[in-house]
Amino acid sequence: MSTGNTAPMVLSHEDRLMRLGIDLPMSPPTPIGSFRNVRQSGSLLYVSGQGPVSADGSLRRGKVGASVSADDAREDARLVAINILAAVKQHLGTLDAVSGVVKLLGFVNATPEFDRHPFVIDGASSLIGDVFGDNGAHARSSMGVASLPNQITVEIEAIFELGPG
Repeated sequence: MSTGNTAPMVLSHEDRLMRLGIDLPMSPPTPIGSFRNVRQSGSLLYVSGQGPVSADGSLRRGKVGASVSADDAREDARLVAINILAAVKQHLGTLDAVSGVVKLLGFVNATPEFDRHPFVIDGASSLIGDVFGDNGAHARSSMGVASLPNQITVEIEAIFELGPG
């Protein structure tokens, strides 16, 4: 006889990632300067700006609004989110130590006329939300810039909160 107590199954962040069919790179892209990918301060984890680096090491390059469409740049932002998660996992050993996402800051290498920066960076925000659920809701800024390192299409940095969810 059923007692009627059927609590919803709670998925871990790692489980959600697996259900999404996302395999994180074994290690995130190597910084191209004198800084770390991740720096922890108390219960906050700061992830340095990451770019759209594919698993084979190739970069997604170009000017959004000219040689790159908004849809392609949005996919690039999703790839950046995967690299951000790889940096977090390398630092912590698991994504399950993350209790929430505080903020994303996104830069789009765009023409002066391009105005869909939020749409582009939402590629990262959507993936972050899919992985962290309600705890993935975050503050965000998105802006266009004249250029980015190595002419990449997007760069995104993130702040995570650690502790019990």
